[in-house]
Amino acid sequence: MNKRLSITQYRDGLLQGDRVILAKAITLVESKLASDQELAEGLLTEIIAHTGKSFRVGISGVPGVGKSTFIEAFGSFLCEKGHKVAVLAVDPSSTLSKGSILGDKTRMNALSVNPLAFIRPSATGGTLGGVTSKTRESILLCEAAGYTHILVETVGVGQSETLVREMVDFFILLMLAGAGDELQGIKRGIMEICDGLLINKADGENKKAAMRAAADYRNALHMYREHESGWTTQVQTISSLDQSGMDAVYTMLLDYEKLVKQNGFFEKNRHEQNIAWLMELIRNELLSDFQNFQQASPVWKKETESLKLGISPVRTVFQNIIRAYKK
Repeated sequence: MNKRLSITQYRDGLLQGDRVILAKAITLVESKLASDQELAEGLLTEIIAHTGKSFRVGISGVPGVGKSTFIEAFGSFLCEKGHKVAVLAVDPSSTLSKGSILGDKTRMNALSVNPLAFIRPSATGGTLGGVTSKTRESILLCEAAGYTHILVETVGVGQSETLVREMVDFFILLMLAGAGDELQGIKRGIMEICDGLLINKADGENKKAAMRAAADYRNALHMYREHESGWTTQVQTISSLDQSGMDAVYTMLLDYEKLVKQNGFFEKNRHEQNIAWLMELIRNELLSDFQNFQQASPVWKKETESLKLGISPVRTVFQNIIRAYKK
């Protein structure tokens, strides 16, 4: 059994940019053991002053759109410019076995061996929103380790995918051209929150179709309300395969960062994200507390039985259970 590190050892290793210590620290915050959670909380307190200096980017898109290929291409581009890049890649967990393939490192061969990059695949563990329950903590740890750009790859586009928007500064949506009616095939909500829309695989015979799709998206985006940040969603065509368009994406991020830091939205957004995180923790704790009450309460059993027999309406059952819970 590996000897557990102290908070000081974790902290010093992180601040020195030790990737092995960073991986162990993320494992620590992901642990559900009470002793590990206590240690993780102490570690986060120790390193909080060294966080918040990165630029956080969320990357989403339907399965098969080429998220991992794009991240490798763009991550390598950032490293060539001297930036340190951390990739938090999320794999879906099986609802039956609770297991996950965690194969993102195998899909990012070049980036995974780059000394300026760190890749951490994690399982969702059933968490909605395309991210893990500890993605936010992992971001802070990566920032303490000196990573300037945090790329968060989500599971894929879904109804709860907007959760990732609450933890990043810039949200990229990857799309494909020629995959049916693109404008009908994506939810309006995800279009409204993305800051950059990238048409991937714009190469070879697909290049013209990608250009047409980009024009269609630009027209469609005019119908959406303006972002609170003052930013207008940008549409670009890229090819992760031949790495074209990476400079345009980089310029897009720089322009956005300059704008939101000048108009004050950057700090405002970070503060609101922390409040959203706080509320999520409170909701989870209250739900866990209620579930403990539910398992032990005779009131729960009595009231749900009356519901089953059709004796009481749902609203009455709810009020009786909540009164008992509050006592």
